[in-house]
Amino acid sequence: MDKNTITGLVLIAILLVGFSFLSRPSKEQLAAQQHYYDSIAQVQQREAELKAKAEAALANEKEMQATDSTALFFNALKGQNTEITIQNNLAKIVVDTKGGRIASATLKEYMGQDKQTPVTLFDGEDASMNFLFYNKKEIIQSDDYYFTPVNQTDTCVTMRLAADSASYIDFTYTMHTDTYLVDFTIQAVNMEGKLASTKNSVDIEWSQRARQIEKGYTYENRLAELTYKIAGDDTDYLSASKDDKEDVAEKLDWIAFKNQFFSSVFLADANFENAKLASKMEPQGSGYIKDYSAQMSTAFDPTGKTPTQMYFYFGPNHYKTLTALDKGRDDKWELNRLVYLGWPLLRWVNKWFTINIFDWLSSWGLSMGMVLLFMTLIVKIVVFPATWKTYMSSAKMRVLKPKIDEINKKYPKQEDAMKKQQEIMGLYSQYGVSPMGGCLPMLIQFPILMALFLFVPSAIELRQQSFLWADDLSTYDAFITFPFHIPFLGSHLSLFCLLMTVTNILNTKYMMQQQDTGANPQMAAMKWMSYLMPVMFLFILNDYPSGLNYYYFLSTLISVATMIIMRKMTNEEALLAQLEANKKDPKKMKKTGFAARLEAMQKQQEELMRQRQQQQQRH
Repeated sequence: MDKNTITGLVLIAILLVGFSFLSRPSKEQLAAQQHYYDSIAQVQQREAELKAKAEAALANEKEMQATDSTALFFNALKGQNTEITIQNNLAKIVVDTKGGRIASATLKEYMGQDKQTPVTLFDGEDASMNFLFYNKKEIIQSDDYYFTPVNQTDTCVTMRLAADSASYIDFTYTMHTDTYLVDFTIQAVNMEGKLASTKNSVDIEWSQRARQIEKGYTYENRLAELTYKIAGDDTDYLSASKDDKEDVAEKLDWIAFKNQFFSSVFLADANFENAKLASKMEPQGSGYIKDYSAQMSTAFDPTGKTPTQMYFYFGPNHYKTLTALDKGRDDKWELNRLVYLGWPLLRWVNKWFTINIFDWLSSWGLSMGMVLLFMTLIVKIVVFPATWKTYMSSAKMRVLKPKIDEINKKYPKQEDAMKKQQEIMGLYSQYGVSPMGGCLPMLIQFPILMALFLFVPSAIELRQQSFLWADDLSTYDAFITFPFHIPFLGSHLSLFCLLMTVTNILNTKYMMQQQDTGANPQMAAMKWMSYLMPVMFLFILNDYPSGLNYYYFLSTLISVATMIIMRKMTNEEALLAQLEANKKDPKKMKKTGFAARLEAMQKQQEELMRQRQQQQQRH
C-alpha cells in the first residue's frame, strides 16, 4: 500500500468520524426520541392491562345484557369540548366535558416567575385522569365520553354521563371558601344491571407533567417527588433524582404529585388500593420537572346506594394550611408531611420552635430578610449557653498550653507517646479541665442548626420575597451569569453564597489564630482542610436558595462577632489563676468522667506493654 493510498484512507476515516460527530442528535432530540418510545411502550402496556382487567371483571358475570353493551353510552361518544369554571377566593378549577375531568388548576394568590400571572399547576395536555367502569361486556373509560354539565354554580358543578334519561353516572366537584380542597363525588343512579355487579371498585389512571414553576431547576427538581401516605402509617416517596416506579401493596390515604412549593393531591375516604406509581425525570430546559403517573382503584357502588367520596388538593405546601385540613377529622390525613422538615428530632424542632417563631416574626410586617435576621439572633441567644461552655473549654485548654508544651519537650521520642498522653490527661484532671468539654454543647445546638437548614428551603413564605439585591429568597441570587457551564458550580455565582464562603474562611482563619498548631504536620494538614471546607460549600450551596445562604452568612458573622467579644471579655491570667486555685482545692481536683476513663485505659495499656516487655526479656 503506497503513501497516497494510506493518506486517502486516513482522510476518509477523519471525514467519517467528523460526520458522525456533527450529525449526532442533540440532547433535546434524544429526549424527544426516548419520550416517543416510552409513549409507545406505555400504550402497549396499558392495552394489556385493560384486557386483563376486563377478563377479571367479567369472569363471574353469567347474565347477558339484552341490548348491545357498546350502546350503553352511545350518545355520549360524540359531543363538543366545553370547559366549565368553578372557583373560590383561593383557586380556580376548570372542568372539561370530555372525560368530566379537571383540566386546569390555577392558584390566585401565588404568581409565576413573571410575578404577574397566577400559578397554574397544569392545563391542556399536561394532565389526564381516566376512570374505568365495567359492564358485562366491556370497559367504560370516562375519557372516551362527553359529559353533560348539570346543577352548575360558581363553586359547584355536576358532570353527568347518561345512559338514558333515568340512568347515569355523576361526577360532582365542589369548592368551599378559604380552602384549596375540592370535594369530588362519584355516584351511579339506576345503573343496576348496566354495570358489572361483581366489580365494586373503580380503576383510576392519573398523570401529570409537573411544570417548572420556580427559577432554579436544580433545587426545585430536588424537592419535587411523588409522595404517598400508607393508611395508618407514615408517608413514603419515589426517588427525586432518577426515574423510579413502585407497586404499592398497602392501602393508601392519598397520592401527591409534588413540586417544591405546590402539590396536586388526590385523596379517597375509602383509600386507594393496588397502586402502581411512576416518576420520570424531565430534561432541564423543557419547562417541566417530573412526569408523574399513578394507577389505582377505590371503592365504587354500582347500585348507587353509597357514593364514592374523594378529594383533590391543589395548593401550596404550607405547613399550617395543610395541618388545618385535619381539623375535625378523626382519621388524620397528615398532608403537612408534604413539607419536609427532617428526621423525627429535627421535625420536632421545626414543628414546635422554628415554624412558630417564624410566623410570630412574620406577623410584625417585617421583610423576610429582617425576619431571617431576627430569627438567627433568637437561635444564637437560645444556643448561647452551649456556645459559652464550648468557648470556655477551649479557653482553658489555651491557658494550659504552656504546660502542655513542657510535657511535649519532656517526651520528644515517639516511643514515649503514651507516657506523654497520660501525663497530659493527668494535667487536665488536676486542673478540672475536660478535653471533650466543648463537644457536648456543640452536639446540643446541632439539631437546631440542622432544623433551620431544612426549614428555610421549604418555607413558601420566602417565595418571591426580595431583600437587598436578591429578588427571590427562595432561589439563588445570581450576580454573575456565565455563558458556559462550570462543573459542580453551574452557570452562575450567587452573591449570598459567596459572602457566606468568605465569612467562613475568615472565621476559620480567626479560629486557627487562637489555636497554635505548631510544627505538627498532621495539624497543618487539618488546618488546610478547615480552609478547604468553606470552598467546597461554595460549590454545594451555589444553587441553593439565597435565603438559606443569607441565614448561614448571618449565622457565621454573628458567631465570629460573638467569639471576638468573648475573647476580649476573658481575662486569661485570671482564668489561669482560677485553674491553679482549683488544683489546690481537693474538692475541685476530681477527674472528669472522660478524663478518668481515658487515664484508666492508658494505665491499662501501659501495664500490658510492660508485661509484654517482661515476657520478651524472659525469652
